[in-house]
Amino acid sequence: MQNFINTKILPPIMKFVNTRPIVALKDGMVLSLPFIMVGSVFLLLASFPIPAVANWMTATGLTQYWNQAYNASFGIVAVFAVIGIANTWAKNDGVEGLPAGMTAFVGFLIIMNPTTAVMNGSKTVISASQAPTLLQGFIDRTWLGGQGMIAAIIVGLFTGWIYSWFVTHKITIKLPDQVPPAVANSFIALIPSAVLTCWWLLVYIFFEKVAHTTMTQWIYSTIQTPLQGVTDSFGGILLLTLLVPFFWFFGVHGSTLVGGIAGPILSANALENAAIFKKMGYVDGAHGGHIVIQGLFDQFSTVTGAGMTIGLVVFMCFFAKSQQMKSIGKLALIPGIFNINEPVLFGIPIVMNPLLALPFFIMPPLSAGSTYLLIKAGILPYLNGVQVPWTTPPIVSGFLIGGWKVAIWQAIILVVSFFVYLPFARSYDNMLYEKEQNAVVNDK
Repeated sequence: MQNFINTKILPPIMKFVNTRPIVALKDGMVLSLPFIMVGSVFLLLASFPIPAVANWMTATGLTQYWNQAYNASFGIVAVFAVIGIANTWAKNDGVEGLPAGMTAFVGFLIIMNPTTAVMNGSKTVISASQAPTLLQGFIDRTWLGGQGMIAAIIVGLFTGWIYSWFVTHKITIKLPDQVPPAVANSFIALIPSAVLTCWWLLVYIFFEKVAHTTMTQWIYSTIQTPLQGVTDSFGGILLLTLLVPFFWFFGVHGSTLVGGIAGPILSANALENAAIFKKMGYVDGAHGGHIVIQGLFDQFSTVTGAGMTIGLVVFMCFFAKSQQMKSIGKLALIPGIFNINEPVLFGIPIVMNPLLALPFFIMPPLSAGSTYLLIKAGILPYLNGVQVPWTTPPIVSGFLIGGWKVAIWQAIILVVSFFVYLPFARSYDNMLYEKEQNAVVNDK
C-alpha cells in the first residue's frame, strides 16, 4: 500500500502541485496575508465584541477610522491577490514581476462595473441600474474583496502567463545598454502591457454586449458561488481536513498543499463573513454567512499543527515512560502552543508511522466536523471572518475568530485531542520503553 501510494498516487499529485499556475496561485496569495492580518485587527475594533466599548467608540467617532483602515486593507484583498499572482508567475519565469502585477491590476479594473449605488459630485445617489454609463468612472469596492477573488485569480494567472511569454520571446522594445535599467524595464513592459490591456478591454466589451453583465459578475455567479457552496458543507470540511494529515503521513506538507488550493475559496467565504460582521455586528446564515471559512479550517483542523497533535505532546511531556517520547515532548511543547509541530511529525515520528496514523487522521475531521454541526445547530456562533496569524495560540485565536463560546469550545477540543491520542500514544510509548530497557540490559 505504501509503495502504491508513493509510486502511483503522490507523483501525479506533486506534479500538479508544482505546475506554474498552482505555484503562482499558492505563492501569490501569500502577498495578501499581511494586509488580511492587519485589516482583521481593524475589523475587530470596528465591530468590538463588548457592547459598552463598541458604543463608546461609535460615539467618539473612532469606528469610522477603523472602517477606513479595514476598507483599505482586508476589504480589497482581491487587489493584492491579482497583483501577487501575476508578479509570482513572472518572477518564476525569470521576468521582472512588478510590471506584470500592475498590468494584471489594470486588467482586473477594466473588466468590472459598479453594481452598487454611489453619489455623484452633487451628493445625489445614482444607482448602477439607472445610469450605468455615469458610473464607469467609479471603482466599486464590492468586487475588490471576497466577491472578486476568483476573477482576480483568473486575471492574475492569465496576465502573468501572457506577459511572461512576450518578454521571454523578446517581443518587447529593446533599448541600448546605456539607458538606465528603470527606464529600460518600463519600455520592456510597454508591448505586453498594451496587448493585455486591449485584451481585457475586448473581454469587457464582449460580456457587456453579449451577456449584459461583466466578467467579474459572471464568474461570481457561475463559478465562485457554486465553489463556495461545495466547500461550505459538512462533506466539504471533512474532505479538506482528511487530506491534510493524509499528505503529511507520507511526508508531504499537507497544510500548504491543501491550503494553497482551497485557500482562495475559504478566504472568499471568510471575506463575506467579515463583510456581514462589519455591517451587522454578527454573522448568521440568514444574511448569507458561511460556516466553512478559513478560520474554521485553521483553528479547528490544523491548530497546534497538522493532526492537532497537542494532546500527544502533553502525553509525551507528562505521562510517557520512554526517554524518546519524553525528550521530544519537552522539545515540542512550546512550538506546539504556537501551532508548529514538525518536531513531533518527524521526531516521534508520525510520518510513515502506522501506530499513530489513526488518531492523526481522526482528530482534524472530528474537531472541524463537530464544530460545523454545533454552528449549524446554533449552539456556537458563526465565525466572524477575522483571520489571525497562524502562530496565534489556541483559545486566544478561538476568541478572536468567534468570541468566548468558540474559545471555550476550542479548549474542549484540545482536551479531547489528549484522549483521542492517549491509547495509541501509550501503546507506542510502551513499545519504545521496552526497546530502551532491552538496550540497557544488552549493554550490561
